Amino acid sequence: MIGSREIIQALAKSALNPQEEMLAVARKKNSLYIGIPKETSFQENRVPLVPEAVALLVNNGHEVIIETGAGKISNFQDKDYSDAGAKIAYSAEEVYKANIILKIEPPSLEEIELLTGKQILVSALQLTIQPDNYVKSLMNKKMTAIAFDYIKDNEGAFPIVRAMSEIAGNTSILIAAELLSQTNNGMGIMLGGIAGVAPTEVVILGAGTVGEFAAKASLGLGASIKVFDNSIYKLKRLQNYLGQSVYTSVIDPKTLKTALSTADVVIGAIRSEKGRTPCVVSEDMVSQMKFGSLIIDVSIDQGGCFETSRVTSHSSPTFRKYGVTHYCVPNIASRVCRTASYALSNTLTPLLLEAGEEGGLEEFLIKTQGVRNGTYIFNGTLTNKYLGETLKLPYQDIDLLIAAY
Repeated sequence: MIGSREIIQALAKSALNPQEEMLAVARKKNSLYIGIPKETSFQENRVPLVPEAVALLVNNGHEVIIETGAGKISNFQDKDYSDAGAKIAYSAEEVYKANIILKIEPPSLEEIELLTGKQILVSALQLTIQPDNYVKSLMNKKMTAIAFDYIKDNEGAFPIVRAMSEIAGNTSILIAAELLSQTNNGMGIMLGGIAGVAPTEVVILGAGTVGEFAAKASLGLGASIKVFDNSIYKLKRLQNYLGQSVYTSVIDPKTLKTALSTADVVIGAIRSEKGRTPCVVSEDMVSQMKFGSLIIDVSIDQGGCFETSRVTSHSSPTFRKYGVTHYCVPNIASRVCRTASYALSNTLTPLLLEAGEEGGLEEFLIKTQGVRNGTYIFNGTLTNKYLGETLKLPYQDIDLLIAAY
C-alpha cells in the first residue's frame, strides 16, 4: 500500500518533468468607432457624451467623431471635444459612417437615410412620437437598435430612466414655483409656506422616481403634499425614502377628485411599463380645480395622465383650460441640459468601455441581459413584442436569435 510520503515524492518528481507552456489568454478587445451627430429634434439640447467621457474613451483606444456644435447648447464647445481627443466633423454624413451612433432623440427618417447600414444605434425610443415607417426603415438598413431608456443594470433597474426622472422630479417643482409667481401670471403665491400662512398644497400622481423627487423637493420648500399611486409597495417605499409620514392613497376617483379640488399644484408622474400612460384625471376633475391652479404633466411623453393635456414646448410651455394652467413639455430634462448630459454620459460611458473589453458592443449585447432588454432591433430583425403587435410587424425573441447567432 502506498503511503502519503511516497505520493508526495511522486508528485514532486513529476513537477520537475518538462511541462506544457501555459500562456495567459488575453481578453478580446475591440476599438469602438463612435459617432455623435448634432441633435435636430425640436428643443433637444442634451448630448450623450461629455468631453471628460470622450477623453476616457479615447485614452482606452476608442475613436469618437462628433458633429460640430453638437454640445454647444449644453455649453460644451468643439474645442472641449477636440482637446479630449475627438474628431470634429463638419457634416452629418461623416458622423453617420461610424460603427456606433449615439443620439439622444431617435434619428429622423432623413437621418436614417444617412446610415450606411449594419451599424449599432443607441438612442431613446419614444414610441408615442415615431412615424409608422420608422421601425421599418431601421430594419431595412439591417441595424441593431438599442433604446437606452430600456437598458437595465445589474439590479434590474433602468439607470437612465432613473437619472432623467430624478431631474424631472426636482425640476418640475422648480418650474411650479416659477409659474405660481405673479410675474409669470400665476396666483402670486410662494411654493411652500411661512409661519402664519397656510402651506401650498401639492398633489403628486405616481410614487415612482419622479414622484419621489418631486415630493422631496416640495417638502423641502415647506409645501403640504398628497401622493397617489395604485402600488402600495411604491407608497410604502416613498414613506421610507422621505423619512416622514405624508398623505398617501391609492388612485380612487372620488378621493382624488376631492384632493384636486383644493390643490395648488398637481404633478403628473405616472410612468407606464409599456405603451401609453393611463389617463387618471378626467376633464370633469380638471374643470372643478381651483382657478389659477397648476398642472405639470411630466407623463406627457407617454401620452399624459390628464385628459386635458396636450404637448407644449419650451418656447411656449403653458396653456390654460378651465382657468387651470397646464405645463406639458415632454422633455423637461432638456431644460437643464448640461446636468442631464452628465447624467447620461455617466451611464453610457462604463457600458461602452465594457463593450470594448468584450470585443464590441454587439458582443457585449449578446453576453449582457440588461443591454438585450433595451434592444428592439437585432441585425434588422424586430425583437420587441410590443412594437411588433402595435405595428403589426413580425418579431422574434432576441434570446433565440442570439442562440443561433
